[in-house]
Amino acid sequence: MSSQSLPENPLSTLHGKVVLVTGAAKRVGRSIALRLAREGARVAIHYSTSADEAQQTAEECGGAATFQADLENVSEIEAMFAAVDQHFGRLDGLVNNAARFTRIDPLEVTEADWDFIHNVNLKATFFCCREAGRRMKAQGQGRIVNISSLGGLRPWADHAHYCASKAGVIMLTQALAKSFGPGVTVNSVAPGVIPFGETIEGLDGMIRSTPARRTGVGDEIADAVTFFLSATDFITGQILAVDGGLSLR
Repeated sequence: MSSQSLPENPLSTLHGKVVLVTGAAKRVGRSIALRLAREGARVAIHYSTSADEAQQTAEECGGAATFQADLENVSEIEAMFAAVDQHFGRLDGLVNNAARFTRIDPLEVTEADWDFIHNVNLKATFFCCREAGRRMKAQGQGRIVNISSLGGLRPWADHAHYCASKAGVIMLTQALAKSFGPGVTVNSVAPGVIPFGETIEGLDGMIRSTPARRTGVGDEIADAVTFFLSATDFITGQILAVDGGLSLR
């Protein structure tokens, strides 16, 4: 579908809202950005190194603006939000989607391995929330959605460093929901298994353990994100697992 023919929903409560999506060039972030554009939101596409993919996503979002930043550096996070301010003049929603994922035996995890995951998954999520929260509190309203993970709800033996980062995102979501209210909500979507063509070890077993008996797709995560972005401010501090029921096992 071309960027010029992207259908919008003029009745959506997100119509005209400015929403920044981090890590929006590919995978789940791209799915979220495309869905928000269909809802009529003015999407800000963040990327780190995937410039070509970000531009493609932006074009498919009807010519959305792109913003580059290395989220490991707080100064670049601050500069990105300043650039969003300059371009749009406001910020109504933030989706903290950017994340890293590695599988390492905990006995082999190095300081560099730990920092590689936590600097983006947790530290960057906090500082993006801080920047968004400052702006949204000044406006009197706003919506923040943090993408956590099934790994933040359930322990995975060879992903202790990753699970810790995503569990941190969940607690951060709840703490900031208390801090940023009223008017500004902070919620989290915890995806289950969402393959994008890659090989996932043990996938067949996970599917058998999933009540839905299948993996998910990016659009299903985007559905949940859209719900939180458009929901009443009486819904805050919530964690929604979009995992086909896998977290029930």
